[in-house]
Parts: sequence; C-alpha cells; structure tokens
Amino acid sequence: MSTTKNYPKSFSHIGLTVPDIKEALKFYSEVMGWYVIMEPSKVKKEKETAIGKMCIDVFGNDWTEFEIAHLATSDGIGIELFSFPNGIKEAPEFSPFNTGLFHFCLQDPNIEELIDKIVAYGGKQRMPIRAYYPNDKPFKMCYVEDPFGIVFEIYTHSYELTYSSGAYSK
Repeated sequence: MSTTKNYPKSFSHIGLTVPDIKEALKFYSEVMGWYVIMEPSKVKKEKETAIGKMCIDVFGNDWTEFEIAHLATSDGIGIELFSFPNGIKEAPEFSPFNTGLFHFCLQDPNIEELIDKIVAYGGKQRMPIRAYYPNDKPFKMCYVEDPFGIVFEIYTHSYELTYSSGAYSK
C-alpha cells in the first residue's frame, strides 16, 4: 500500500510552433493581452551551451537554429513560441480524432469582443458561439483559429464552474 498522496499538478506552459515569430508575438500580445517576458531570440545547435544541449536532446540533430519567444497569461501560464526556418509553414489538417494535442482553451467573459479581435487580426471563428447550458447557466464557448491555423477554444467562465453541478443552478 502506498502512502504517497496524489495531488493535482499545475499547468506551466504550452509550446506553439508558428511560421513567423514576430507576427505570432504581435497577435498573442495584442489580441490576447499576454505579457512578453522574452523577446524573440535565436537558439543555435551547439553542444557548448545548456540551451543548445537541451534542444539537441529534444529535437535531435536535424536542425541548425530556430527562434524562440516567451509570453505569460494573466494567471502565470507560459506560452512558448517556436519558429523553425525549415519547417512546414502551414498548420496540419484539423484532426481531433487522432491521438495528440487537440486544442487549448482560454477564458474571457467577453467572448464576442475577443472573437471579433481574433478575426480582425487574421484568425477565424470556426463555429457559432454556443451556450453550454442555455436555460441554466450563462456559460458560452467557441472554437477559433489564430492567423497561423492553430485551433483553440474560448470559454466565458472557468473550467470548474462550467462543469460543476451546483454553479448557477436554479
């Protein structure tokens, strides 16, 4: 019998590969309001630096350099942007049925305004805004894409409130 207690781990960051790091930094800082905590910089494949060694471990040897930038959300979650010079510059086909990362989700109580801004910056609204519990709770959601084809979701309320049985119940 184990005496180790399990506890929920916190989310640290997500890494996104984008075709143009400067355009992505502009989109995510201006549209999402995320803080730029590290401007774009180059990472080179070199065994003499800690970051070079780590990236060789992660990416193997089929690269020479890439650009990286870091942002943070209002609740301290990191957004790591990568731009590789030789990668495919289009998002893969949206395929939620296959194993892998399907989407990430942001929260904004003014979902309509955020979607309008995403579209104005070259992104897409993938569906109408929908209410999870139209007669019981004021919770809305919508799937969108950034200008680079990365699909994500927007909630108006927290994950816990959205799925809890007692929140906003009659």
